[in-house]
Amino acid sequence: MAGKATTGRGERVPASTLPVARICVDVPLAHLDRLFDYQVSTEQDADAVPGCRVRVRFAGQLVDGYLLERAEESGHKGKLTFLDRVISAEPVLSPEVAELARAVADRYAGSLIDVLRMAVPPRHARVEAKPSPERPPPPEAPGDAGWGRYPFGPNLLEALRSGRQARAVWQALPAEDWPARLAEAAATVASTGRGALVIVPDHRDLARLHAACVALVGVEGVVALSADLGPSARYQRWLAVRRGAVPIVLGTRGAAFAPVADLGLVAVWDDGDDLHTEPRMPYPNVRDVLVQRSHLSGASFLVGGFARTAEAQLLVESGWAHEVVAAREVLRSAAPRVVAVGDHEWQEARDAAARSARLPSIAFEAARAAFALEAPVLVQVPRRGYVPALACGQCRAPARCRRCAGPLALPGGADDGVPRPASCRWCGAMEAAFRCPTCGSRRLRGQVIGARRTAEELGRAFSGVPVRTSGGDEVLSTVPGGPAVVVATPGAEPVAEGGYGAALLLDGWALLGRADLRAAEEALRRWMAAAGLVRTGAAGGRVVVVADSSLTPVQALVRWDPVWHARTELAARTELGFPPAVRMATVDGAPEALGKALDELELPPSGEILGPVPLGEDGRERALVRVARTEGKALSGVLAAMLAVRSLQKEPDVLRVKLDPLEIL
Repeated sequence: MAGKATTGRGERVPASTLPVARICVDVPLAHLDRLFDYQVSTEQDADAVPGCRVRVRFAGQLVDGYLLERAEESGHKGKLTFLDRVISAEPVLSPEVAELARAVADRYAGSLIDVLRMAVPPRHARVEAKPSPERPPPPEAPGDAGWGRYPFGPNLLEALRSGRQARAVWQALPAEDWPARLAEAAATVASTGRGALVIVPDHRDLARLHAACVALVGVEGVVALSADLGPSARYQRWLAVRRGAVPIVLGTRGAAFAPVADLGLVAVWDDGDDLHTEPRMPYPNVRDVLVQRSHLSGASFLVGGFARTAEAQLLVESGWAHEVVAAREVLRSAAPRVVAVGDHEWQEARDAAARSARLPSIAFEAARAAFALEAPVLVQVPRRGYVPALACGQCRAPARCRRCAGPLALPGGADDGVPRPASCRWCGAMEAAFRCPTCGSRRLRGQVIGARRTAEELGRAFSGVPVRTSGGDEVLSTVPGGPAVVVATPGAEPVAEGGYGAALLLDGWALLGRADLRAAEEALRRWMAAAGLVRTGAAGGRVVVVADSSLTPVQALVRWDPVWHARTELAARTELGFPPAVRMATVDGAPEALGKALDELELPPSGEILGPVPLGEDGRERALVRVARTEGKALSGVLAAMLAVRSLQKEPDVLRVKLDPLEIL
């Protein structure tokens, strides 16, 4: 940047060594996503260390930035402006995190400064002035007993102990004490003197994991980072991590960029949870961030959960990761007994309304059996507000577009008094002559929409038993043992002392019938998360899922076989051209601006544009862009270049770009 090199106090002299500083300026404009060169004066030489915060004059204004590196020369031909000042000599941005942030920005068509805002918390000078505690000595390595139920579990711990890079997809057994298993993996790495980073979806999971880690390594050896901490407390803990004072770091999605010293393991629990996706640009997902981090740093990688996502299955099938799964006989001894509506003919013989009832007789029987065992009953009720979609009126298979296999929906309204036919929510194509590819029926029906169900209704059904609710603003972490009905929305299920005696998974169609690519996968994930809190079948644990037993996700739950479901799901998405078999992006914006941008987009050879289709009543539209997975980097580059050109031209209409979005609709 050209500018004056003098101040009111006289001429400033460049530093004698490495006088050029390369700065990432905090300016949220896509066409400025690069480093700018500034001069370092002799007075700033000692404090201007790589990774520190600085303030510079940019386009006539003072803006903050990060000093990424010092150099002897600059490629800029004009005169360089001096740094205005070094805000702090604390090197808050480590080279490893800076490299990771650049890789994440490139993958998601974002800018480096957007990612750095997630990676580095705001400064608190008073906290920064205080020293961090000394790093505790390495703890003793825990035993292998907990992981011994998995054939390759001890092998995983041995690789972590020896410092070899291991990449694993772990399928947790039902009722598994997963915080203890993750704590054992992290403590194993800490025993070698290296660091570990474990990410979980929410603060309740974080509290359980923190307690498990403290039990193994002590309170000095672990720190928890989450958004619900105050800014000062979070910065204090984060700074201790940056200074290498803590070997084990736990947190929610924002901690995925934590600057752990000598990183030996990155792990994520329940990678399918939507809380793992950042709602701010460029919308990265924790699993993908940690995959990138493992690749760049050489750290081991572990993703675990009761269910398995198609993305995790792709890591296994591509050979990048190995699976850690228990043998079937071990699984059978640990799993609760799971039954679904229509499992046996005797269900309909005893209860003719079993298929249509919201709470069939088998659910009542399971609840009464649990109360007889002095155990609570978990009732999972889907959240309200799912978008209604269409299904076959005969077999209830989701109705999909013949052109792009997107979900069909009724647009509403009429033309000349005739209701408009179904249309695709992805490409907008009309479907006036639907024919189900599964059964051949031409009838369509609306999927069941989750209606408001109250705890009072269930209280009347189970009179004399206390009813507790968990969801919304009041989420319970734990509930005591003893007879009780616990009504919870997905993701808000509390842990019961001694485990639940039964779990009733209601309104299955409200989950399965959503117009969402991940509807089946998400339904199974939520069901398994609830069923994983139930006692074993030998101890009387039962799970009743109110959904058709012939459906694939229901079968996967009954058999407790998430691996089979993930294989099936990935194969289906590969055949239809859906993520993660392909890279896909959504581009949202005003119709005119979106149309112009799509016309000028130079896609890779496999590129394809679906839509645009209306997003809602605000007039905005959405287009889907998909390419072969091998050309995903090229797609990111093309979309980033499009945003940069629009930023440079100061286009008034904003386009929002998401790569690998959680929701395509």
